[in-house]
Amino acid sequence: MSDTRVRTTAPAAPPTAASPRSTATPLLTATGLLTVLLGAALPMIDFFIVNVALPTIDHDLRAGPALLEMVVAGYGVAYAMLLVLGGRLGDMIGRRRLFLWGLAAFGLTSLACGVAPDAWTLVAARVTQGAASALLLPQVLATIQATTTGKHRAKAMSLYSGTAGVASAVGQVLGGLLVAADLAGTGWRAVFLVNVPIAAVAWLLAVRTVPETRSPHPSRVDGPGTALLALALITLLLPLTEGRAAGWPLWSWILLAVFPFAATAFLLVERRAERVGRTPLVPPSLLRIPSVHSGLSMIVPFSIGFGGFMFVVAVALQTGLHYGPFAAGLSLAPLCLTFFLASLAGPRLVQRFGRRVVIAGSLIQGTGLLVLALTVYAGWPGISVAGLAPSMAILGAGQGMVLPTVVRIVLSELPVAQAGVGGGVMTTSQQSGLALGVATLGTLFLALLPSVGIRDALLAALLTQLAIVLGTTVLALRLPRTVR
Repeated sequence: MSDTRVRTTAPAAPPTAASPRSTATPLLTATGLLTVLLGAALPMIDFFIVNVALPTIDHDLRAGPALLEMVVAGYGVAYAMLLVLGGRLGDMIGRRRLFLWGLAAFGLTSLACGVAPDAWTLVAARVTQGAASALLLPQVLATIQATTTGKHRAKAMSLYSGTAGVASAVGQVLGGLLVAADLAGTGWRAVFLVNVPIAAVAWLLAVRTVPETRSPHPSRVDGPGTALLALALITLLLPLTEGRAAGWPLWSWILLAVFPFAATAFLLVERRAERVGRTPLVPPSLLRIPSVHSGLSMIVPFSIGFGGFMFVVAVALQTGLHYGPFAAGLSLAPLCLTFFLASLAGPRLVQRFGRRVVIAGSLIQGTGLLVLALTVYAGWPGISVAGLAPSMAILGAGQGMVLPTVVRIVLSELPVAQAGVGGGVMTTSQQSGLALGVATLGTLFLALLPSVGIRDALLAALLTQLAIVLGTTVLALRLPRTVR
């Protein structure tokens, strides 16, 4: 790829020891953009890549349902819990520096996952991998915000959002391919080991092509806010993801009871910190920006539906239609393709139609879910990969119109100084929604299996997601009419 420059306001001299922060905006080259997008894809892929590998992991490590869910949940909880902190640290000590640290840590923890000798070691490695992802991902959005302007920023943001959606589906396609290929007898371990050389290449590219940026007025880490946000996310996500597999023990209900108190305490502490002049972890004033508030109100339900859909489909195709890992992943290829094409068309569509792009995308996504439900109802259990392709293609097109546009809306009015924390808040909302989707729609699907069978349990999950999509269509009416 040529090193064409993305337009910025002014070039910047490299920071020196005497003047660690430059007020000018550094350039982000095309190669630099590709590098940060590659770094963004890694943690997104890894949230989903294990879905099609879970049966093989269970067979090899004798993990059992509870530990298998911890392989998924441990990553997701650590990831969501530390994302805002990762954004704040990047604002303070340099986004490029945190990006490099995150890439190195992600590669090392992926290696630890790939060589894990037992299920508990794999769970521990997945938790640390989630923490590494939380260092890495917020720096991507913050770097794009700080180093691009105008149409070039819009294009970069659309590419980021397209990467986010496509990487989620590609994770399951790639996971199925790697497990089926059984490279050198590695089996499921390849889904983690493949990250190591990719992270190494991205690290080498980042050293040369990603400029360093910081917030012009960084603040210290908000210790109480960080602790309370972590407590709120743990008390919500952990029991919802682990409770069903563990038989809903007493600790799961205690944690759920603690959640509203932890969330309320977090909000009160953050309001007080901003009121007395300190910088909270999540500034309440940030959430009062109309574009941020209305955009986040859509990202959460969208992510709940998307995360639940990816998990339920991976399980249903393998256990109900008896697809192998590769076929289960391949069935999502049409979704990947149309999502990416729709995300590329997004900037031109948004410029002309504004928020109507999101409304149309939601309706198209709902149509895809309805077509998929009818396909499952009429064709079960003889549905081929090709038979799923039309509904998957419609779904991907709708999702590709929604997510990139909403991400652009959330970030459109953020001050550059708050790029890191804003990106962290948005990604935390998205990641928490994905985890909640696995917990809620996944739990609904698995709970219905014994009584109604796989087909009807899948239909219940799809119709539930359809209701969520209809709700997000209504929420889209609150978005700004035009998008910057």
